[in-house]
Amino acid sequence: MRLLENPSFSFIPNRKIGYLISGTLIVLSLLSFMTRGLEQGIDFLGGTELVLEDVGQVDALDVRAALTEPLGSQPEVKTFGTTGLLIRTAAGTDVDDLRRTIIAEFEASFPDASPEVVQTDVVGPRFAQDLQRGAIYSVLGALFVIFVYIMLRFEWRYGLGALAAITHDVIIVLGIFSLFQDLLPFSLQIDQAIIAAFLTIVGYSLNDTVVVFDRTREYVNLFKTDPYAEVVNRSINATLSRTVVTSITTLIVTSILLFFGGDVLRGFSFALVLGVMIGTYSSVFVASPVVVELRHWLEDSDSKRKRARA
Repeated sequence: MRLLENPSFSFIPNRKIGYLISGTLIVLSLLSFMTRGLEQGIDFLGGTELVLEDVGQVDALDVRAALTEPLGSQPEVKTFGTTGLLIRTAAGTDVDDLRRTIIAEFEASFPDASPEVVQTDVVGPRFAQDLQRGAIYSVLGALFVIFVYIMLRFEWRYGLGALAAITHDVIIVLGIFSLFQDLLPFSLQIDQAIIAAFLTIVGYSLNDTVVVFDRTREYVNLFKTDPYAEVVNRSINATLSRTVVTSITTLIVTSILLFFGGDVLRGFSFALVLGVMIGTYSSVFVASPVVVELRHWLEDSDSKRKRARA
């Protein structure tokens, strides 16, 4: 922590390193979207959710493997309470047939279990489409409102910087979900809970970014003769201890939720952990550098116009 007492790191002078890292991650994410896609949950595809009780000491991964063939697709299986399972599947629309198939497979694969379906919820295709549309609108609406807010509080360049950082965070977190789906021991399906996690990530990233922008605005008035890039770099260093301590504290909480919160919350908490780390990175290496680049671009444009008039 002594490194953060009076930090003097060269973030802005070395911003091209950040561009290279971010650009690589974004390209990998976009390639994964095109090749692997995203695994959507029944919230956006339609399907059936069942809660089973008295399933005994069975592993959720073993149940998912056993049910994949009879259901025709890989279901989402999570522990529910102490003796239950939550099963989500897009297979079929007949609830009674689905119940019989699942119970029969349980009896065949796990003879010691005596499961009972205690709850069933069905999401129709039309409702799923409405949820999908609403999720897209909510994320796009949040980005637009944030841009307007930052633009009014600071100026349009800061608004674009914040928008670039948030978009960067969402793309990379989604890319990680796409790259690692079916590779991790828990589900990375995109559902309403994950959308809530993304909106939380947006808010967290914005909070970090606004702190840096506030200090930048303050320092611009204090150090009027200093180069703008140097003032921004000084602002990032001045807020670095606050950024790091806040991020570590938040990571501790979200990591506890990830490892001890149960399978139902694992995808949600995984998105939060990724969002905190990437959001902290983007507030330093994306948002402020974009503002500096826009400032330099405007200054160069003004200089060209003045030379043209002369």
